Amino acid sequence: MEAVIRKEFILDGLCCPNCAKKIERRVGALPGVNTASVDFAGQRLTLEIAGQEEEVGVMRRTGSIVQDMAPAIVMREKKAEEPGVKSIWLLGLGCADCAAKMERAISNIDGVKSVTVDVMTQKMTLTAAHKSELPALLRQASQIVVGIEPGIEVSYTERPSAAKDKEKWDLLLKRTGLGVGVLLFAVGFAFNFIWQAELAIFLAAYLLIGGEVVIRAVKNISKGQIFDENFLMSIATTGAFAIGEFPEGVAVMLFYQIGEAFQQYAVGRSRKSITALMDIRPDFANLQVGGEISRVSPEEINIGEYIVVKPGEKIPLDGVVTEGRSALDTSALTGEALPLDVEPGSEVLSGSVNKSGLLTIKVGKLFGESTVSKILDLVQNASGAKAPVENFITKFARYYTPAVVFAAVAMAFIPPIVLGGGSADWLNRALVFLVVSCPCALVISIPLSFFGGIGGASRNGILVKGSNYLDALRDVDTVVFDKTGTLTKGVFAVTEIVPASVFSHDALLELAAYAECGSNHPIAASIQKAYGNAVLRERLTEYEEIAGHGVRARVDGTIVLAGNGKLMDSAGISFKKPDIIGTVVYLAVDGEFAGHIVIADEVKPDSKKAIAELKALGVRRTAMLTGDSRAAGEKIGRELGLDMVCSELLPQHKVDWLEKLFETKTSKGALLFVGDGINDAPVLARADVGVAMGGVGSDAAIEAADVVLMTDEPSKIADAIRISKQTRMIVTQNIVFALAVKGIILTLGAMGIATMWEAVFGDVGVALIAVLNAMRAIGKK
Repeated sequence: MEAVIRKEFILDGLCCPNCAKKIERRVGALPGVNTASVDFAGQRLTLEIAGQEEEVGVMRRTGSIVQDMAPAIVMREKKAEEPGVKSIWLLGLGCADCAAKMERAISNIDGVKSVTVDVMTQKMTLTAAHKSELPALLRQASQIVVGIEPGIEVSYTERPSAAKDKEKWDLLLKRTGLGVGVLLFAVGFAFNFIWQAELAIFLAAYLLIGGEVVIRAVKNISKGQIFDENFLMSIATTGAFAIGEFPEGVAVMLFYQIGEAFQQYAVGRSRKSITALMDIRPDFANLQVGGEISRVSPEEINIGEYIVVKPGEKIPLDGVVTEGRSALDTSALTGEALPLDVEPGSEVLSGSVNKSGLLTIKVGKLFGESTVSKILDLVQNASGAKAPVENFITKFARYYTPAVVFAAVAMAFIPPIVLGGGSADWLNRALVFLVVSCPCALVISIPLSFFGGIGGASRNGILVKGSNYLDALRDVDTVVFDKTGTLTKGVFAVTEIVPASVFSHDALLELAAYAECGSNHPIAASIQKAYGNAVLRERLTEYEEIAGHGVRARVDGTIVLAGNGKLMDSAGISFKKPDIIGTVVYLAVDGEFAGHIVIADEVKPDSKKAIAELKALGVRRTAMLTGDSRAAGEKIGRELGLDMVCSELLPQHKVDWLEKLFETKTSKGALLFVGDGINDAPVLARADVGVAMGGVGSDAAIEAADVVLMTDEPSKIADAIRISKQTRMIVTQNIVFALAVKGIILTLGAMGIATMWEAVFGDVGVALIAVLNAMRAIGKK
């Protein structure tokens, strides 16, 4: 069986939501295409091709479809570059001889397997013999390029557009034509002219204002694309001219163009706002070589090299602090407002902002494998997985427009024949139908709402892998938690110190710390941490570890035993077993029982709040799966207010219990599982929505789940559900508002009350309001 091929394309210039849906539908119907998804908000087309044999044909036909639908779109493939291969842009390169010199000089660098410099696309592609050498080779190649042509700007992210200057001129011509058209319209409206002069003035104004709309309509009709806004607006306005309503025809086209301009501006601003919200990409890195610091691209830095991060700069790559102390703003990664203090030895993540001190960092990962790259890739691709309501609107739009157009045709011809009377009046009513028949408000605003919701969630440290998962969160009925690392910290800690009558708390803890100082067991480490002071080794003269029992040590000349009940029994020391949850370390001094210390996995301070918030949001059942004893599990369940605890489970049994919980949830409700994302892959996959905790720095967590919480706070689940509910509320508002306004205008239009002025508002006005409302999905921090 051939492997499925996944291709991703950038659709520069995609501004028509209907075109996006048509491209998706037509490309998806091509032979050899398994799935096709167009993300209008992100301007991306994602394809799954059945096999290699179909690849070339599918890509050729896809390019043709995109050009047919919207010739202004520049379609380019977003290639997943092979290890050791990198393409960079040489902005300003226009000299073929210089390009040849660059190729020759760069190809002579040791470690360069091949290099091509393309003057037409202003792109250089370099292949390194070894992947690990690529950053250094790119650095040398960049220096050669600038040395040969000092005016060139080397860019790792920006693709030069040969059409930029042309676009500026086109925009200038369009605005000039629109301005002259408006002036002619004002003259024709303000003064009385003879019929022929009035027609000439308004026709000239019409062509200047809306000529491009008519041309697009004619081109689309020649390609079999009838039901789009260009065709509908052209028919409506030429119909107005046909019945002698020249000012109305020009005015409708003028307000349509103004509305379209505002709509495109709003969509563009929305995209920029959401993209900026998620843009944690560092622009540069300060590379330290010897005593010199040079500013380079993060892609040029290799593992093991040192970078310097000044106050106010973003950390460009993951690594470890070697010099300096500072506070980091990690809010872009985690949503956490409190700064994170770092010092030599602290691990730091790319995307964090250095707030105060100067830091020197040893790089631990290449840029393409760093935290910031993984998060950006995840969020940027999230819009590809569509929510059910998006798919519904896509299908609805396919039938809504033709239905209204046919209704308009019927209204124009049937009533005059059946009822008699003036055909001009019924034609005018039909024209109202045509203007209001485009479903742009829904097709634009709904994907934009989900895109904004995903962006808002990412700002709060919640990564959602698709609109479908964001939408599913609002219907969560049952939340199932793993215990260790999710509701508890997953580390041992001293929770209780119970001394015998002759010892104090501090004295007992000190004896335990000295007795356990030679052990590397997690229990011993937790006692050392609780003690918090340095252990003076000269006070310890004997030390013996007794396997399966504990330790025996001589501290300040006294014999100290520290271990489990078996150690006490073997030494003949009488003691009483406490009725508590956790691991108990018993202590005896010179043969006398001294007390006990309880060590347990601590519950996160956030966990109880998380359970309470989930119940307040309408979650019907909360459950916990754990491998701990029933007593330990039930104690935590009672403490947190969980509805159900399943204890003493082996990892393979968790899926079985999840299946049982599926049977108890409501038919429309979703089951959400929360784990650490590392050992819970089967359960995360089986749940309706799988949530991984503590995703910062964890590749496994990011890969395993549908939703990734970038911190260890369970209460973020409630935040995710709130964002989901808010996003869906905005989507519902847009659907109800758009359909209600269009329905009212259609009704009033059929009755002869609504004019084309109201119809224009029902089209572009409603779309603009819906887009502005969709921006609220970004939400407040």
